[in-house]
Amino acid sequence: MGDTKIAVITGGSRGLGRNGAIALAKRGVHSVITYQSKRDAAEETVREVEKLGAKAVALQLDTSKPGSFADFAGALKSALQATWKRDRFDYLVNNAGTGLHKGFAETSEADFDALVNVHLKGPYFLTQRLLPLIADGGRILNVSTGLARFVVPGYSAYASMKGGIEVLTRYLAKELGPRGISVNTLAPGAIATDFNGGAVRDNPQMQAMLSGFTALGRVGQADDIGPVIASLLDEGNRWVTGQRIEASGGMFL
Repeated sequence: MGDTKIAVITGGSRGLGRNGAIALAKRGVHSVITYQSKRDAAEETVREVEKLGAKAVALQLDTSKPGSFADFAGALKSALQATWKRDRFDYLVNNAGTGLHKGFAETSEADFDALVNVHLKGPYFLTQRLLPLIADGGRILNVSTGLARFVVPGYSAYASMKGGIEVLTRYLAKELGPRGISVNTLAPGAIATDFNGGAVRDNPQMQAMLSGFTALGRVGQADDIGPVIASLLDEGNRWVTGQRIEASGGMFL
């Protein structure tokens, strides 16, 4: 299994993470997906990946709790050894997250801190903890949001965290470059998933409004993003690093 590529995808039980694991499986890439509480959904993703001929493992992880990352790294190391006879993986996709739609004046310190923990502190220290397990020549992909470029009122806290992730991406690209590890940001636009309580998926008026601001004339689906994840991790993009790639269908151009 020397040529096998293995991706670790946080928040891989549903939405963009799930779709990314499936798109990678179609290219022969195996996955370790993490879930916070929805084990059944994670196991379903594992089955979908395995139907495509790749292997997958689901591990529990709360990305808002850095104190748990050492135990997670141990569980990951065991899973890599048991499933692939490997002690390294190739791709890390920092995807797990929660949304918040609340005006700046109404956002509480507790709201803010919860977003810092899951969207900024979590990926920062999880990536740090997993560095010894990432193969030289590997890839890291940090998921941001179109809202870090364009402004929709009500997302000041959420978008600020993602702005931090975009800066972190450039620093990681520079500092990990000597190991041949490329690091990029993927910024999706409005996607019709259950993210943020299904705000885009379940609101026809919002979909119509957003479609009018989008060059390709519709909101995105998870199926629009999974293949982008797979493409950015592909060997053909080995010379791309430190970049922000927006996949939004051309929102607010």
